[in-house]
Amino acid sequence: DLGVKAGIVEKSGSWFSYDSTRIGQGRENAKEFLKNNPDMAASIEKAVRQSTTKIADDMLGAPEPDEGQDLEG
Repeated sequence: DLGVKAGIVEKSGSWFSYDSTRIGQGRENAKEFLKNNPDMAASIEKAVRQSTTKIADDMLGAPEPDEGQDLEG
């Protein structure tokens, strides 16, 4: 589910795909596929973690120059 929300895993109708590979039709079949293909599951997990880290960094990053700072002195 996080993979879809992060745009890592594609969902088309009831099909889930990753990197042009169909993972499964329906959530349960996709989960079963990933259990049987741990390398792909690890790749998806890594991509999701990187994506969420970037989103968190963007959200918690430094404020824009005009936010809460008086640049004129």
